[in-house]
Amino acid sequence: MKLRDQAYQRFTHGLLAREIHAGQFVSQRELAAITGMTLGAIRELIPRLEADGLIRTVPQRGIQIAHVDVNLIRNAFGFRLIVEREAFVRFAEKASDEELDRLQADHEAVLKAAAKGATPALVARAQAVDDGMHAAIVDALGNEIVSNAYRVNSIKIRLIRQGQTTLRDDLIVPVMHNHLAIIAALRTRDPARAAAAITSHINDARDRALGVEPARPRAVRAVNTREAT
Repeated sequence: MKLRDQAYQRFTHGLLAREIHAGQFVSQRELAAITGMTLGAIRELIPRLEADGLIRTVPQRGIQIAHVDVNLIRNAFGFRLIVEREAFVRFAEKASDEELDRLQADHEAVLKAAAKGATPALVARAQAVDDGMHAAIVDALGNEIVSNAYRVNSIKIRLIRQGQTTLRDDLIVPVMHNHLAIIAALRTRDPARAAAAITSHINDARDRALGVEPARPRAVRAVNTREAT
């Protein structure tokens, strides 16, 4: 892996681990210290971070980490909706039953574990299952440009309100059930149902980030899982 790619990976890890905060001003030396990379690698990294919208260079002040505001929230979730609505429609039409079975089994395994009580490890596992389903379905489009842009946007979404859009232990069960309802909609092979299910899911996540969503995510109304299988 090239040094600049390592630096990018370490920067995004620091961002999501809250070692770097939204809106924070940092110097190149501070970024080098945070990432453990050389100044040379940081200088190569800065243009890429600027192009991705993760930082901006402010004269006389230094480097500012992406500032989170209402526009960023709406734009980030708006982009996600455009990409995922198309991805989920195509996945409903082309995904094999085996792929859908794997997705369903992953979610049901989390629910089974959650019945014994939530732990930090389970929260991390549930988050990985959540993120993994969305990323896998976007990747199934087979478009590297879209996949890369989606991943950058996902970093921005995780940055928004520094973790308010990540899973809490009290959201594991409702979110897993919500995803199972989306998988059920995919099993119908009906593009309209798939589009409606993912649209509702993303809009709920956006509203939660904006602070106007109910405490628990609404269940997708598409179909019952058992009825779809």
